[in-house]
Amino acid sequence: MDAFSAGVGAFPLMLASEGERVRVVAIGGGQGVNRKLCDLGLIPGCELMVISRNPGGQMIVGRDDLRLALGTGMAHRVMVVRLSDAPHGEGGR
Repeated sequence: MDAFSAGVGAFPLMLASEGERVRVVAIGGGQGVNRKLCDLGLIPGCELMVISRNPGGQMIVGRDDLRLALGTGMAHRVMVVRLSDAPHGEGGR
């Protein structure tokens, strides 16, 4: 999956800046990756905030009261848009 198939303006979560609010638009990877991320609550439509990023690519993101640590590989498979770029009228938390 690439940014084009995920939607205009979509980019991998690993490129989001610390403090940035984003909406998940797609998840790439195999069935195992999709299931793991879904089990963690990372599904298309959910909103995240990047809490911290390490130089190695690992990051901590927040969704509601939940904090998740993601490695570079997982963060690369989650395609997001900045909330200011997301189409109006779409739900999500």
